[in-house]
Amino acid sequence: MKDHLKQQINGGAIKPGGKLPSIRELSEQWGCSNNTVIRAINELEKEHLIYAVPKSGHYVIVRPSPSADRPAGQIDMAVAAPDPGIIPYEEIRHGLNRAVELYGDHLFSYGDPLGIPSLREAVSRHLADAQIFAGSERISVVSGSQQALHLLASMPFPNGKSTILVEQPCYAGMLTILRLLGATAIGIARTESGLDLDELERHFRSNAVKFFYTVPRYHNPLGTSLSRREKEAIAALAEKYDVYIVEDDYLADLETDSKSDPIYSYDRSGRVIYIRSFSKIMLPGLRLGAAVLPPAFIPSFRMYKASSDSSTAALSQAALEIHLSSGLFRRHADMTKERYGVRMRMLQEACSRYLNEDCRPSPSTGGIFAHLKLPDRLSAEELAAALRRKDVYVFHTAPCYLPSVESANSLRLSIIRTDEKQIEDGIRIIRETADELMSQRSAGKFSRSAVTWM
Repeated sequence: MKDHLKQQINGGAIKPGGKLPSIRELSEQWGCSNNTVIRAINELEKEHLIYAVPKSGHYVIVRPSPSADRPAGQIDMAVAAPDPGIIPYEEIRHGLNRAVELYGDHLFSYGDPLGIPSLREAVSRHLADAQIFAGSERISVVSGSQQALHLLASMPFPNGKSTILVEQPCYAGMLTILRLLGATAIGIARTESGLDLDELERHFRSNAVKFFYTVPRYHNPLGTSLSRREKEAIAALAEKYDVYIVEDDYLADLETDSKSDPIYSYDRSGRVIYIRSFSKIMLPGLRLGAAVLPPAFIPSFRMYKASSDSSTAALSQAALEIHLSSGLFRRHADMTKERYGVRMRMLQEACSRYLNEDCRPSPSTGGIFAHLKLPDRLSAEELAAALRRKDVYVFHTAPCYLPSVESANSLRLSIIRTDEKQIEDGIRIIRETADELMSQRSAGKFSRSAVTWM
């Protein structure tokens, strides 16, 4: 029975979001006991092909293929948007409908710029699971973490400083914000081994640093995380030199180490601004995030937030509250963590099989990104262009560096929109294409046309 249901799901006979027949109906259809049906359904749940809605039934949560909405044969290891194949569309639809029923009076008027009070309370409870203890009055709902970063880069800080310190490499979206705002930004090197804390202290001591922007967990594009020692040191240095920390914890819900706490948990002076995204788990189109603010920031942040969008969309907020309060968000985050964990392990294994010592990924144990350093004789931009011609998409990391900083020769590989076979094929094609480019260079046939084509 399990194999037959699995075949129907993968073949599209039962559509994504579609409801399975009831246990009684399946029992009668197959002439077996209810216990046999329940065992088959439990196995499908373990494989994350279906999910249960209390008092409703079981629904399909995967598409026939993770790449069903892309051209056949395309392997996308560049994109950072969630895999649509594991989004529980039916439950999200139920949540949106329920939100209209429960919060209809909020949907036709402007709300508090910082968010619906009941959602802020739900977010406060959710964050407490990750050692983020903050009352709802200190939480602002934002239209995606990108909005929080833009507002913080724009507004004045209590320390009266103006320079923004960023890791190098850094999330490219943050660098775009700084460039468009004309902000003064300087960089500090971050490697797969972490940060040089002595260099960080020199920056804090010698430069008028308004805030230090860091992604301590599952860094984009490195894929690695800072150690507890580094996080404790960052919090202590922030207090010592009156520097604020903007902690972008966009993948906290995918953390595999229960003992890994954010910088915020070590902050004793109120200088850490904590940002959490909900878009990478299950609500990408609703664009929701949260910022935990020191009390002194709240009036100014409220003013800048109101000027930006008056208030975050009420329907999106109501849907998130329902998903958080019902436990759906946590259940789906756990499933997503397991699914992406399998893919990351597959990526590491495929790299070990196909790539040599000159071309190895960062030791990522979770999250969605791995960082692939290339030998100097193999241009990352050339390799990315050549791979694109073969329908394999990767992200070269040059946009992750300030103009004043020399970029590394590397690629960022994402597992978020791939399956195990695509990962295997993608790494194999990377190796074959790299060998072809190296052979062309050795034979004197190498040209710069690939860069122009990009």
